[in-house]
Amino acid sequence: MSRYGDDVTALAAPLDDAGDFDMLLDRVGDAQVVMIGEASHGTHEFYQWRTALTQRLIADKGFSFVAVEGDWPDCDRVNRAVRCSPDAPGDPREALAAFERWPTWMWANEEVADFSRWLRAHNTTVDVRERVGFHGLDVYSLWESLREILIHLREHDPAEVPTALAAYRCFEPYGESAQDYAMATRMIPASCENEVVDLLVRLRERASADGGGAFGAWQNAEVVAGAERYYRAMIAGGRESWNVRDRHMDHTLDRLLSHYGAGAKAVVWAHNTHVGDARATSMAAHGEVNIGQLARERYGEDQVVLAGFGSHRGTVVAGDSWGAPMREMPVPAARSGSLEDALHVAAPERALFVFPREHRPELLTDELGHRAIGVVYDPDRERWGNYMPTIAGDRYDAFLWIDQTRALHPLHTRQVDVLEPETYPSGT
Repeated sequence: MSRYGDDVTALAAPLDDAGDFDMLLDRVGDAQVVMIGEASHGTHEFYQWRTALTQRLIADKGFSFVAVEGDWPDCDRVNRAVRCSPDAPGDPREALAAFERWPTWMWANEEVADFSRWLRAHNTTVDVRERVGFHGLDVYSLWESLREILIHLREHDPAEVPTALAAYRCFEPYGESAQDYAMATRMIPASCENEVVDLLVRLRERASADGGGAFGAWQNAEVVAGAERYYRAMIAGGRESWNVRDRHMDHTLDRLLSHYGAGAKAVVWAHNTHVGDARATSMAAHGEVNIGQLARERYGEDQVVLAGFGSHRGTVVAGDSWGAPMREMPVPAARSGSLEDALHVAAPERALFVFPREHRPELLTDELGHRAIGVVYDPDRERWGNYMPTIAGDRYDAFLWIDQTRALHPLHTRQVDVLEPETYPSGT
């Protein structure tokens, strides 16, 4: 028995069905933001139980939208489908199947398709103003967002098209290669920053005066601005690109909450490395922040609930390298002495942990390695990496444990070129 066996036994509650989330919903209370993580982007059970919890947050707690670690334009097509827009497909699965950016399986999978169909069905039962949205928080869709801006302006605000074209033409010589653009800004003192700022200022003003109709164009402009900063930071080296990305996601979440109006509440889906408070991990020593930390700082710890996931062994979908074809891989038994190892020894096969605010046992206050699997994964190298030193009780408010997991079920999407450089760290 692990030294933490008694702690695990005292904290663990069985997790057999969605009714077992009552204790966690009590903890959520009137919180404005619930972030639900995942220990990998390719595990069926993480998506399955995250869906079950989200459904209860929507049905029982009135949450307003789901915001995910995905691109704004792709997720906006899903949003229109789940909100029953007349210009969207009747089946949200069609919108998911159109995802093109590697790794497509993160969102283009059967598990998300099932949730999006449930969400559309839910939205048909409520007033249009109460329909729950589905949005992307991430920063990568520079060229897609520029094209969406041009489409919007040509239809709704032709006078502003020249400003958008100036930004588009500034990026055009780089052939939609973020790496080529970033390298060019390093080699010569020139960038598209001024053109992007001009575009952003104009669309921000239009959105403020529009009363909501131009919100999507404004958000796409924020993506372009964030992506331009991200790629310049990435090519310069170091860890600042991580912070640019997570601060962009934090700002996007805040814009969405403001856009939805007074009383709006958000569910966030992202990897544990983004959701779990960075200050309780080795990330803090490297100067990194994440959206879990930023949300606690912005809204207050009583208004934010952070839930992580973990497992002992199983299978997962990932790539051997950045841009490689996805494949099912084994996940070996967790490293000895890790958080996952302690839970494997003493926890039920499926368990829910809602962490006490005070009088925490050693399991929650000791620093333990905690596994993180990205979209790039090598099971043979896991024991030399993939574990982040973590104080679990400070990183999360709750934790969902599934001892043995299996790979998720990707949709069949067409093969696409990889236009984005590898992200740091490990594509999470």
